[in-house]
Amino acid sequence: MNTQWGDGGSVDLDGTRLEELTPEPLLTRDYETRPSLVYERLRQQHGPVAPVDLLGVPAWLVLGYQESLQVLQDDAGWPKGLEKWRARSEGRVPADWPLGPSLEVNHVLIQGGPGYRPLRAAWDVALKPFQDPGHPQARRLKRAVAAYADELITLMGQGGGTGLADLSAQFSRPLPLMVASSLLGFPGSQGDDALMDMWRVLDAGPDAEPALERLLATLAELAAAKLETPGDDFPSYLIAAHPGLSVDELARELFMLLGMTSDHVGILVANTVVEVISGESTVRASLSAGMVRETMNRVVMRKPPLVNFVPRFAARDTRLGNYTIRAGDPVWVSAAAAHDDPLFAKNVCPSTTVSTRAHLSWGAGPRQCPARELASTVAAVGVGRLFERFVNLDLALPVDQLPWRSSPFMRGLRSLPVRYDLAALPEQRLAYDPATQSARTELPDPSARQRSSLWRYLTELIRTAR
Repeated sequence: MNTQWGDGGSVDLDGTRLEELTPEPLLTRDYETRPSLVYERLRQQHGPVAPVDLLGVPAWLVLGYQESLQVLQDDAGWPKGLEKWRARSEGRVPADWPLGPSLEVNHVLIQGGPGYRPLRAAWDVALKPFQDPGHPQARRLKRAVAAYADELITLMGQGGGTGLADLSAQFSRPLPLMVASSLLGFPGSQGDDALMDMWRVLDAGPDAEPALERLLATLAELAAAKLETPGDDFPSYLIAAHPGLSVDELARELFMLLGMTSDHVGILVANTVVEVISGESTVRASLSAGMVRETMNRVVMRKPPLVNFVPRFAARDTRLGNYTIRAGDPVWVSAAAAHDDPLFAKNVCPSTTVSTRAHLSWGAGPRQCPARELASTVAAVGVGRLFERFVNLDLALPVDQLPWRSSPFMRGLRSLPVRYDLAALPEQRLAYDPATQSARTELPDPSARQRSSLWRYLTELIRTAR
């Protein structure tokens, strides 16, 4: 029996349908500032699965670690694909729902059905050159990431070798965007406008829909160009592995790569910096010992960038936690809540040299993130260059006053104000060696950067901070 407790005593909810409940809104001020308290309150009230309101639409939020694994590992029982969403097919999801734009793009992360497996196989083939450490493309990628990181740090230093900076706006967000632009093979600085639109879409604000329209139009132009003239980049590799992709289908896949490698990586970099500066001594020790990947692994357990996965849907009426989830109900697995589950947290020892890899930050089961190694590499190189280039790096605000941005998918900082002392970069330590780079991974022409909306934005941040 499922019993909910309130001011009026207990109410028997066994068998109550999702649409008959009045769940509390998830995306509140409390959720933005202290999500762990919200998870705990929901857990105490409902158990490992709770009904929530997502910006006016009811959904199930999976809070328990074992229940999350059950959903993620059973692709048949909990499939993806918006066509399986009963409320949507019945017209009960508002046309202007803020999450609609990002979920309607039917890329590999969203879609289900028979087309998923060949598409995922093509993704694995297209990403392998960038994720296999022994492949020349992967080595070139690491050099390019270090070069872009040095470029951003040097630009930041134009405000003085010592100063204040917003490390989120000036480093952790633009770095993966620059890398993504290179991976997608954008010509010149064309990709910067698209990348800034990607931010607007992921933030699910009032300008998300027009930003998505502009972004998909730009990506469709890029897709058409790659279909006409393939290059040495991810879109071209994906076309070769899945030659039946149309322009629109390819544009949607590029949208997915852009989102995963930009926002996810940027948040991971920023969260790692915060943990290193303000965290336990074991976090700082692992980084100083050169264990950047281990440091990041600890961070994604504490503060996973992707807090809630895109929805799955019950294939049939299924008991999960204390509720019966009806066929077609949307189920959102919360990695952040699962990591807070006492059944998982009690097995995590903070003093061990190597922490557990049983976290859910990259998903689990057959639909685990295909770009996880790529994203981890970009973040690790960026964090490594950051702590090599700065002699001192301190938070300019107490850690409990850092501003978090509210998002149904991601949890990241709105800004990361820091005080810094920048070290001189000896010539022999320059990460970028033009003699060993291909044309695709060279740093952009300075004149092109000056015309770039992203670069104008970064330069203006430095000017106003002086």
